Amino acid sequence: MASGGDLALTILGFLNERPMHGYELKSRLAALTGHLRPVSDGALYPAIARLEAKGLVERHEEAGAAAARRQVLTITEPGREELLRRLREPADLDISDQTRFFALLTFLSALPDPADQVKVLSRRLAFLEAPASFFYEGGEPVRARDEPDPYRRGMLLIARASSRAEKEWLRQRIAELNVPQ
Repeated sequence: MASGGDLALTILGFLNERPMHGYELKSRLAALTGHLRPVSDGALYPAIARLEAKGLVERHEEAGAAAARRQVLTITEPGREELLRRLREPADLDISDQTRFFALLTFLSALPDPADQVKVLSRRLAFLEAPASFFYEGGEPVRARDEPDPYRRGMLLIARASSRAEKEWLRQRIAELNVPQ
C-alpha cells in the first residue's frame, strides 16, 4: 500500500466484515491490492499496532486449529465510526488515486446512507470528468490523436477507455442510488 492511510482503511474495512487473525487479514489485503502494492509484515503489523493504540482495533487469543493459540483482531465501535468517517469523507488522494479509490470502493457499502455513497461516487466522477493527461504541451493536455510516440499514445488510449468505462459505471450507480426506495 502506498501509505498508512489506505492501509488503515483496508484493515478497518476487512475487520468490519468479521474478526480475523493477522495472516487471514494479510491474505485478504494481498488479494485486494497485493499485485500492485504488496503489503509486507513490516507495514501491516505496525499499522495494526497503531490502530490498537488508538482503540480502533482489539486483539484477543483464540484456540487455533492445532495446539497453538492465535491472535484474532476485532474492530471496536470507535474503529467502526472511524471507518465510516473515512468512507464518508475521503481525502482527495483517495478519490484521485485509482488503487486508493478501489480500496475505498471495496468498503463503500458499509455506509448505511445512500446519499453518502452518492457524494463519494460524485466526487470521483467529477475528478474523472476534468480534462487531464499524462503529458502536457503548453499547459494543455496532449490528446491521443496528437501524440506521435506510439507507446505514449497507447497509454492515453488505454487510460481513456478505462476512464470511459468507469464514468459509465459511476453514472449508472449514482442513478440507482438516487432512486427513492
